[in-house]
Amino acid sequence: MNNEVQTYIDKQASPQKEIMKKIRRLLQKTAPMATETMSYGVPAFKLSGSNLMIYAAFKNHVGIYPEPETIKIFEKELTDYETSKGAVKFKIDEPIPYGLIEKITKYRIKMKLKK
Repeated sequence: MNNEVQTYIDKQASPQKEIMKKIRRLLQKTAPMATETMSYGVPAFKLSGSNLMIYAAFKNHVGIYPEPETIKIFEKELTDYETSKGAVKFKIDEPIPYGLIEKITKYRIKMKLKK
């Protein structure tokens, strides 16, 4: 349990706080071998010395940052969400696709362990 991550999440407004808690639990469950930390001032999980998944809260969305190559791999499944080279944005007033976040995380684990 990382206190900096807890502090970051606790400072969020609702519903961002609840969404961030769910994403954190999902990542803890999906990647128990990963280390929880802060990266670029926001929560992250690291595996094999580099970022596995970064996630953050903003005024109108929460974002995940799974690396550009991963976003390309999941391009078809992400068409309903705003994406950029390295980010996926989920609007807070729409259902958060936790199953898709889990699927992306499992893919990232697989890629990290291959290297």
